[in-house]
Order: sequence, then structure tokens, then C-alpha cells
Amino acid sequence: MLKRLLQFGLPDWSLLRWFYRLAYRISVILYEGAIWLRKVFIIEPVMRAMSVSVGKRLRIEQIPYMRRRGRIILGDDVEISGKIGIAFNTALGLNPEFHVGNQTFIGNQCSFSIAKGITIGNHCLIAGNTGFFDNDGHPTDAAQRRAGERVKAADVKPIVVGDDVWIGAGCRILKGVTISDRAIVGAGSIVTKDVPADTIVAGNPAKVIGQVSQTEP
Repeated sequence: MLKRLLQFGLPDWSLLRWFYRLAYRISVILYEGAIWLRKVFIIEPVMRAMSVSVGKRLRIEQIPYMRRRGRIILGDDVEISGKIGIAFNTALGLNPEFHVGNQTFIGNQCSFSIAKGITIGNHCLIAGNTGFFDNDGHPTDAAQRRAGERVKAADVKPIVVGDDVWIGAGCRILKGVTISDRAIVGAGSIVTKDVPADTIVAGNPAKVIGQVSQTEP
């Protein structure tokens, strides 16, 4: 009897199939509707309230984790997938700024550590779990770290990403780096130096491994 109970299942009747199909479709509608309401009435208004300027047609799934205050400027048609983190370092008095251009996509779990500035251009694709750091976070001198000292303002170097740049998943973009237009950064790369336009870089540290072929207009 116990074995029969463990093997029990509902009969495969057409009426039951119809009922469960209907129930599933209703649950999807309710779920998606709740997500849409949260996006329209909570997520987008909060993001706009926390930013200096947000362009048209912002698409954002979750409120980013924002530590301390800085200037956030988003262009038109920016899409932010999942949850990202934006940590401003205000202790150095450098007025940190995060600027994202038009029609740029930022993937889930991307993080931005900003003491001065991170600028991302137009039409960029930033894959998930990519980190940007315009400062080291701690002094390189061990004695200074023991003493709890912060990084010096002179050691902060902004990051600039040009237009049409594609950065693969899991990359780390370090301070002072400029990634020029149409460059591609391979997944998992650690970028420590400038990336020329129309080049493909990959590795740790990232090095040029190819050129981007351009389509004739």
C-alpha cells in the first residue's frame, strides 16, 4: 500500500490538462505583472531619484546596491540586467561620477568602484560579473594598510570605455585604463593597460590577440 501511495499520480485526463495549462498561464501573467508593477512604481523611480540624469526608456530589473553618494548619469535606452553594485569613495573629495552612454547594456552582478570617475560610451555590451576599479581600494604599502590609511587621491585614475566596446563576462578593468572604440575584451580578462581601437584583447594581464574586422558601410 505504501509503495502504491508513493507511486500515485493524477490521471492524464484532457480536462485536467486544460485546467493546469490555464492555471500555469494565469500564474505567469500574475508573476510578470507583479514584476512590471515593481519596475514601474519602485525600481525606475528609485534609480531616477538617486541619479543626476537618466535618459529615455531606461530598462532596469533591480535597484542597484549603491554605497555612499556620487553622480550617476545614464543616457537613453540604457539596459541594466539583474543586480549591479556601485560603490562611491567620497572620502578623497574627488566628486566621483558614473557615466553610461546611450544604448549600452550592463550585465548582472557587474560592480563599479569609483573614487573619481568611470565613463562607459554608447552602444557598449558589458557582460555579467565584470568589475571596474578606478582605485586600488587600499594602499600598496603594508604599513599604511596596518594603520588603516586610505588610498591617496594621486593614486586614483579614471576609467574610460569608448563606443561600441564589448567586454566579456568576468573581466576586471583596473584604474587608469582606456578601452578605445570597438575593442573587444575576452571573458575573464584582467585589463591593466590601455586597449587600442578595433583590437581584441584577452588574458591575465590582457594582451592583444587579434583585430576587429569592420563591415563596409
